[in-house]
Amino acid sequence: MDDLSRRKMLLAGGGLGALGVLGAASPASARTAWNWAASGSVAGSGAGSDPQWVWDDEADQLLGAILERGDVPKVNELLRTWTRNDQPLPAGLPEDLRQFMEKSRKLPAWADRAKLETAAKFNEGRGLYLNILNGIGGGMLSTAIPREARAVYYSKGGADMEDRVAKTSKLGFAVGALDAYRPEGTCIVEAVKTRLVHAAVRNLLPRSPGWTGTSGGQKIPISLADMLVTWHTLPTYAMRKMREWKVPITDAQSDAYLHVWQVTAHLLGIRDDFIPGSWAAAESQSKQLLDPVLGPTREGVILTDILLGQLAEQTSPGSIDRPLVNAFARYLVGNQIADWDGIPREPFWEAAIKTAWPPLVAFREGLIKLPLVPQIAWTIDEAARKYILFYLSKGREIHLDIPDTNRPG
Repeated sequence: MDDLSRRKMLLAGGGLGALGVLGAASPASARTAWNWAASGSVAGSGAGSDPQWVWDDEADQLLGAILERGDVPKVNELLRTWTRNDQPLPAGLPEDLRQFMEKSRKLPAWADRAKLETAAKFNEGRGLYLNILNGIGGGMLSTAIPREARAVYYSKGGADMEDRVAKTSKLGFAVGALDAYRPEGTCIVEAVKTRLVHAAVRNLLPRSPGWTGTSGGQKIPISLADMLVTWHTLPTYAMRKMREWKVPITDAQSDAYLHVWQVTAHLLGIRDDFIPGSWAAAESQSKQLLDPVLGPTREGVILTDILLGQLAEQTSPGSIDRPLVNAFARYLVGNQIADWDGIPREPFWEAAIKTAWPPLVAFREGLIKLPLVPQIAWTIDEAARKYILFYLSKGREIHLDIPDTNRPG
């Protein structure tokens, strides 16, 4: 392990000894037996099965066959031309894949077009908060989820984190776009492609010695429970933080924001009886699925350092921005998760953000006048603006390709 990684490990939860104990624990053993009521789902009922032991069987079998046939390069080349929700699938796709994608691209019967439009307008008006919370906040939460950190690190995308972050951001920005689920939008496209990527990773990672040696006994990655854990780091976490920041949100906006993520979860292959039907149900599920599985890992610490380094590099190379980014990440996720992620303490910037961010939000919402906003808030605001521009630009340049191998080496 190089010196940088060693220093990061010592920051994360008291050194390698603590990481060895916590990191080896299986997330399944860290939570209570599954007791979330399917009556709280969008389906309104269900068998009550534990999503820990449920995967995306149809997609997984399909991608296993595509990988076995060596069709991935051809499929990726064709799918790069599929970019709009209303666009026909490319000619030349394998017939089994075509049939699956035609079925998978359809919105569920319970999708509400009016709510999707309200969500699009809400995402546009609250873009600053949502991009920060889903990007930095959600990113820091994801690296503190042992299964997710290891799945990312040992998969093909883990070897190029700038590319990996850009691909993740592309789906997030598609969900938040004004035309997300309109014919000219891209959310259906990106969700279906992501579902295919997940299925490929489920086939590939069990062949990785690095992943199998650290998986805590999990034989197949990315169960539906794992997907729901990640889902809660996005809409559930973001709504909770916006409420905490006192961002004005109407009931209609709140319902619509949940709805766009419910539809997206369905398109990603999550069963309807696992998708929360209300914010109360989402919070209840998050407490059972997400909270108990958070913790430190070697891979999570390394990925966090790469992510925050990329962000600081893009906002203003060679300046004070890395300390600012470290402090802002701590502000978003709290000290415990930041410690698990190995994020250094930055006393000056931590105090500055704690003082400046609430009045900056209040000013943006028209709740206070400009003179009450500390001057340092505009440094923070500019860093956030550059962050969003960076990831927006990356989102336009990248393609969600199906992997055909794990992390090199």
